[in-house]
Amino acid sequence: MNLTQENLNKAGINLNLNTLLSLFEKYEISTLNRICGFLAQCAHESGNFKFKEENLNYSAKALLAVFPKYFESIDKAKEYERKPEKIASKIYANRMGNADEASKEGYKYRGRGFIQLTGKNNYENFAKSIGKSLDEALEYCLSDEGALESALYFWKKENLNELCDKDDIKTMTKKINGGFNGLEDRESKYKKFKEIFA
Repeated sequence: MNLTQENLNKAGINLNLNTLLSLFEKYEISTLNRICGFLAQCAHESGNFKFKEENLNYSAKALLAVFPKYFESIDKAKEYERKPEKIASKIYANRMGNADEASKEGYKYRGRGFIQLTGKNNYENFAKSIGKSLDEALEYCLSDEGALESALYFWKKENLNELCDKDDIKTMTKKINGGFNGLEDRESKYKKFKEIFA
């Protein structure tokens, strides 16, 4: 295995090698398959490690397509169009430990990190696991290290190392995405990273 800063750069991954190695050790990302599986999934989810926060700036048409359960008509969707706080408050209300829409907890606990950690319960559990307060954990997820560690926390919680050991990118994608969005890109990145880091 050849995980170096030079190879990270070659892979288009602009992360600090020492931070990566330290967190990989903590979360048992210790084989080529695990490293490449994790990096491929995160690269896809975060626009190659550029985005650390969920983009909720949807048009009315996109709201109907992506969240039909919450927007029953184009008129209803237009009330929320291009209003990320309002959108998140609605779609994440009354689930994952969040209170109702009026509380705006859906927005407060929207997706952050390289694999979007979402919902009050997930943030509380993550904060506890790293010895930080809830507000500290929310802020931490917006740093490179925190975005990485929150993704690794999710990875471990979902037992994704086991799927890496089996080369099962499809099931891994379903656990992360809820479906198979971007499966081809994830598989392509996995293969590319295996060539670079072998």
